[in-house]
Amino acid sequence: MTTPVSDLQAKTPVWEARADLVVVGSGVAGLTAALRAHELGLHVLVVTKAAVSDGNTRWAQGGVAVVLAGDHDRDDTVAQHAEDTVTAGAGLCEEDAVRSIVAGGPAAVTELFANGAVFDRGAGGLSRTREGGHSAFRIIHAGGDATGAEVERALVGQVTDRRVPVLEHHIAVDALRTPAGEVAGVTVLDRRGVPGVVRASAVVLASGGFGQLYQATSNPEPATGDGLALALRAGATVADLEFVQFHPTVLYTPGARGRCPLVSEAVRGEGATLVDGAGAPVMAGVHPLGDLAPRDVVAAAITRRMSQAPGGIDDHVLLDATGISAFAARFPTVHAACAKVGIDPAVDPIPVTPAAHFACGGVVTTVDGRSTVTGLYAAGEVARTGLHGANRLASNSLLEGLVVGQRAAEAVAADLAAGMLPDPGRGRMPERTSAPIAERDALQRVMSRYAAIGRDADGLAAAGSVLDLSTELGPLWTHAAVEDAALTVVAQALLVAAACRTESRASHVRTDFPDRDERRWRRSQLLRLSPSGQPVLVGPNSLEGAA
Repeated sequence: MTTPVSDLQAKTPVWEARADLVVVGSGVAGLTAALRAHELGLHVLVVTKAAVSDGNTRWAQGGVAVVLAGDHDRDDTVAQHAEDTVTAGAGLCEEDAVRSIVAGGPAAVTELFANGAVFDRGAGGLSRTREGGHSAFRIIHAGGDATGAEVERALVGQVTDRRVPVLEHHIAVDALRTPAGEVAGVTVLDRRGVPGVVRASAVVLASGGFGQLYQATSNPEPATGDGLALALRAGATVADLEFVQFHPTVLYTPGARGRCPLVSEAVRGEGATLVDGAGAPVMAGVHPLGDLAPRDVVAAAITRRMSQAPGGIDDHVLLDATGISAFAARFPTVHAACAKVGIDPAVDPIPVTPAAHFACGGVVTTVDGRSTVTGLYAAGEVARTGLHGANRLASNSLLEGLVVGQRAAEAVAADLAAGMLPDPGRGRMPERTSAPIAERDALQRVMSRYAAIGRDADGLAAAGSVLDLSTELGPLWTHAAVEDAALTVVAQALLVAAACRTESRASHVRTDFPDRDERRWRRSQLLRLSPSGQPVLVGPNSLEGAA
């Protein structure tokens, strides 16, 4: 007789470890948190489902947005950086959080330099560029367009030198919870599905976003929303999931799926312009900042222009960067990606199209990374700190990871010292490890068609129906199953939030509600999992007092 999947018990762990803190993820936020925790004398363990150097951070091209003392544009200030952030966030930023995180940027970047990161320099100091939504040249960069790779190199080097323990090729599955609902560690699987458990007084989620929800994305393969799903199953509150930022310019190649090479926004910052197939400017008359308008504005304008193409819809526009001198030296990563498909940006316009890029929402936290569940913290793209609102300002992601990653470690140390965190020995194993799982290809196709740029009630309902029909309960006994279950619950939560928000705001575009509604919708929506495991909106639909 076959045992129903819903009755399958969790596999018995074959090994167990203990730590003060377990950090899930090896991007900038996770490694920064781990290094700071190590400095504070905590026993920390980093868990990452790939190699330690394979975090999402290394794909970041543009740079770090920061106003450094004595090395910034004339008249630029930290306050102006915060103002640009709030403007880009379209009314949903938590302004106190913005000011706090942006103000923490200079010290965090200085610490990054101390950890060995080398950034590009010019005759007058650090080289700076400008990206969409910024009112000044405040983006510092490394290797031309390889900032993320340099940041990751420096942090991985420090983790290695300081012998911070790292558990590679292990995916975090579920949280251990005490009878009171506190988080006290995680269960993990290695690449062969062998289970283990890490007991800890605190868990910092730094697992990145969920770009793999869509067919085309700038995100690498591991960006499947695992940390967000773990947090939901642990009882945490999430918010702003409907706001998925599509990068306006990834390199277009016919039929491309999965991660597409990014064409950095800094290319437009150096003078490149978007044109359609007839050579007409895409951004003319759309926004005062033209090609350097905020990302949501540019991505939506490109999508509209593609839909106006003769014959119905085109699938790309062109980025004319032929006026940029020494393109290969300034943008070596972009140049290499273009050369691979036979394009020379010095003489050829670059074919580009929007693709899923950054999740503005996530686990609701304070600016110190504390979530709504004791023992659970989050930093980086998986977190919703209030910095990004409805649309992330370019190059604020590395900044947030550096600042909040460090603060999360400090919050854990403070909470541990104050006796506020649970005894790891009281953490209970999940009674069962099964979850709804949709077939990934079907999920990506339906989310790309109905829940990308331009949504309406009928399409969102259709997406929900397709997910319902293609979802089955399955055991979380492999990496692929954990990832697919995460994508499923994140997709369900995003559809709930997007269907409820009957307006268009920044990266959330409702074609049936094209206007912004300040009276009803200048607020965030909170979601949790119901007792049956379904994402549901919870009230009041305001973040006041939620974290």
